This record gives sequence, C-alpha cells and structure tokens, in this order.
Amino acid sequence: MTTVLTVLLVIVCIALIVTVLLQSGKSAGLSGAISGGAEQLFGKQKARGIDLVLHRVTIVLSVLFFVLTIAIAYFA
Repeated sequence: MTTVLTVLLVIVCIALIVTVLLQSGKSAGLSGAISGGAEQLFGKQKARGIDLVLHRVTIVLSVLFFVLTIAIAYFA
C-alpha cells in the first residue's frame, strides 16, 4: 500500500512542478512560450483561459499532494 501511494505521490509531484512552471507570473515566465503563441492564434481571451485552467489544476494537484502525504504518514 505504501509503495503504491509513494508512486502516486511522485507522479503528482512531477505534475505539480510542471503546472507551476507553466503558469505565467508577473514577468510571464516559462508559460510565455505557450500562451504567447496562443495569444497570437486565439486572442488574449484564450490565453487567460489557459492560465485559469493551469491555476485550477495546480489547486487540485496541491490538495492531492497533501492528501497523499498524510496517507503515507498514516500507513507507514
């Protein structure tokens, strides 16, 4: 059980890192490469939609991270 939870935790950690790096910050960090192209193709409204989706995915992944961490601590 602990092994399965640990593998899931590693997958969630990697996904969380990727989604945080893809989000645009004040300087439009790494996501400028993706949303910048999306702005040219779809307009600024779609680029804001991408940031909103990334924000929601980050929230879900962070909650899942904490739940998995507590579950591993409980079963270990």
